[in-house]
Amino acid sequence: MRRGRRLGVDVGDVRIGVAVCDPEGLVATPLETVAAGRDAVARLVALAEEVDALELVVGLPVSLNGREGPAAAKVRGFAQGLREAVDPRVVRLFDERMSTMTADSLLREGGRPGRKRRQVIDQTAAAVILQTALDTERTRGSAPGETI
Repeated sequence: MRRGRRLGVDVGDVRIGVAVCDPEGLVATPLETVAAGRDAVARLVALAEEVDALELVVGLPVSLNGREGPAAAKVRGFAQGLREAVDPRVVRLFDERMSTMTADSLLREGGRPGRKRRQVIDQTAAAVILQTALDTERTRGSAPGETI
């Protein structure tokens, strides 16, 4: 397992959820929700610098049958722009299937009411994406996902 902090990123049309892991790469925690738009990449770059992130793991929305649709194409474009902005940091795309549903379930189980859930669902989904990527790396012994 590689040491170093990573950012998990859940890209949406309105909001972008961000999570961070500890320096050992063991546990992902929600960090922030960033407004999507022209300032989003700059904020993600700032967060990566603040936590000295080794890499950014961006959730790739893949359908349950494994196909990529228009949402995946948008995320690929966003990830490419992000990669150019955070260079030399690595940007990886990682399958995010079911991450938002998992995040919603976790928040419901934690007793978060609807309005408070909506405020943190994106960053919780980013934590689910990042934690799954960390667990995959620990199991496989190599970095998961697709490097951009």
